[in-house]
Amino acid sequence: MPRGSTRVPDPLDRATRAGRPDDDGTALEDFVELKLGHHTKDGIEVVDVEGEIDVYTAPRLRELLIDLVNKNNYNLVVNMERVEFLDSTGLGVLVGGLKRVRAYDGSLDLVCTQERILKIFRITGLTKVFGIHDTVDEAIAARKSEK
Repeated sequence: MPRGSTRVPDPLDRATRAGRPDDDGTALEDFVELKLGHHTKDGIEVVDVEGEIDVYTAPRLRELLIDLVNKNNYNLVVNMERVEFLDSTGLGVLVGGLKRVRAYDGSLDLVCTQERILKIFRITGLTKVFGIHDTVDEAIAARKSEK
């Protein structure tokens, strides 16, 4: 950096904004970013996702999906009922997870009823690639009926 110049922080950079009050007085960490959990139901691993799946948080979801496949879980249901935002990085993680399980003749189905998220899948043509269901039980029943 030239002498006498200063770096102007990018107001959209999360690392720069972390811990600093926003205009409304809330700090960045007050916002839900991404919560992940998983459990087995009827022999199928269910991944519960809550919050935002974006360029910052998607790597955590990717790591979880890879870990589950590495532990021989090839039939997955990703419950996205509590997902508030999904960007192209998040879509890429889901497509990557699908490719990974299909390499083992597995499946990755989604649970989603939120119109704003479903619209993303329709626009990208991914409704033809993923099984998208209204409930976890419906996704599991659909998967079991195909076997």
